[in-house]
Amino acid sequence: MLGLTSTPRRQISPLRASRPLDSSDLVVQKFGGSSIADADGIKRAAQRILETRAAGHNVVVVLSAMGDTTDDLLDLAATVSPSPAPRDLDFLLTTGECISIALLGMALANLDVPSQLFTGHRAGLKTDDVHGKAHIVDVDPRELRTVLAGGEIPIVAGFQGTGVGSKEITTLGRGGSDITAIALAAALGAGICEIYTDVDGVYSADPRVVPAARKLEAITSAEMLELAACGAKVLQARCVEYARRFGVLLHVRSSFTHLNGTLVVPDGGRVGSGPGAFTERPVISAVGYENSTASIRVESVPDVPGKAAQVFAALSTVGSAADMVGQSVSAVAGYKDMVLALPATEAAAACQALQAARQTIGFSTLHCDEHMGKLSLTGAGMRLDPEVSYRFFRALTNADIPINLISASDFTLSVLTRADLLDAAVLAVRRMFGWEPGTAPVTVPVLAPPAVVHLAQ
Repeated sequence: MLGLTSTPRRQISPLRASRPLDSSDLVVQKFGGSSIADADGIKRAAQRILETRAAGHNVVVVLSAMGDTTDDLLDLAATVSPSPAPRDLDFLLTTGECISIALLGMALANLDVPSQLFTGHRAGLKTDDVHGKAHIVDVDPRELRTVLAGGEIPIVAGFQGTGVGSKEITTLGRGGSDITAIALAAALGAGICEIYTDVDGVYSADPRVVPAARKLEAITSAEMLELAACGAKVLQARCVEYARRFGVLLHVRSSFTHLNGTLVVPDGGRVGSGPGAFTERPVISAVGYENSTASIRVESVPDVPGKAAQVFAALSTVGSAADMVGQSVSAVAGYKDMVLALPATEAAAACQALQAARQTIGFSTLHCDEHMGKLSLTGAGMRLDPEVSYRFFRALTNADIPINLISASDFTLSVLTRADLLDAAVLAVRRMFGWEPGTAPVTVPVLAPPAVVHLAQ
């Protein structure tokens, strides 16, 4: 391990005094790379932590690497070796977060705020032994509790842990620092986990595409999970799922302002207030899209039990999972075609895995299109209201948006289409629901009931 420990702090601050450790008053604050991209960002984070502490809260801080540090380290590794060992790469990448926590410790010391520095190992984050995309298997927060009880602020390096079998440094992959913060919040029973970033919260659509998009006051973790899976970049789906599983309240907010952001409320919690807050009608939260999706068409798969399992077994060998699946009758009798949608970054490896299993599966041809996108409508109660589906698909029809795949759940209605049509599709849907300035929801036609036909007995 890196063996990083805290340096002695000046013993002059009244903030060092031991405080009762009340979990409900504990706040976990995570600052992303864009929030601490430079020295000013580090100082701004330190000031925010001081304010939270002065308001009577115990605080645990989790940091990402500064700015583009992780990408720079990856580029540096590539210049040394075209294929570095995953273990060595993990060891290198974790230095980025260690730089961040050291600098924040210095900034807090200048504000007379006592702190201690924690690697993932010291913080008790235990993972499986998969390098580059490890998963947390346990958290032992005892040392964090001891430091908190002593009146100091633990500053934890995000994105890293220790393999339970190998005892080596591991990294948690995309969203790793968010996962670190949420896991610590769950283990410590924190009242809230604040995710600080460079945006004001979660929006009903991408504000860069839709200027009229509104910031959501609150959203359920189930809705946020669907939105993250559909392309929202503010939180990774695995982070939301972890928070949902352990009932962690999240607050996604900007580190550049003191405005409230978006609360991600554990399932079953109340979302929203004011007129209409208790409506039984569907509450549409957002229109999301993912413009880097691939479509893989597996043609002429024998129409016998077990073939779908073989397809997904092949994908699992490269850690890929399709999030949309379609199946249709093939032009050849006794066969079927399967269409899979998955992240474009996984397409090449997925196709190679399927080709390697071609003889076992028995399909004829494989087609891959990496220029697809996924458009999703997310909200509560949509499955129970056919008007939502009508408006959604009528909007796409009016805008001449072709649909390759459809998937639906209690919280999301998604379609797969061409990536270059997503902006037009988003605007068409927003106009159909009356969310664009100067528009009103389209009225759903009332159809006459079908005639009753009595069949002869």
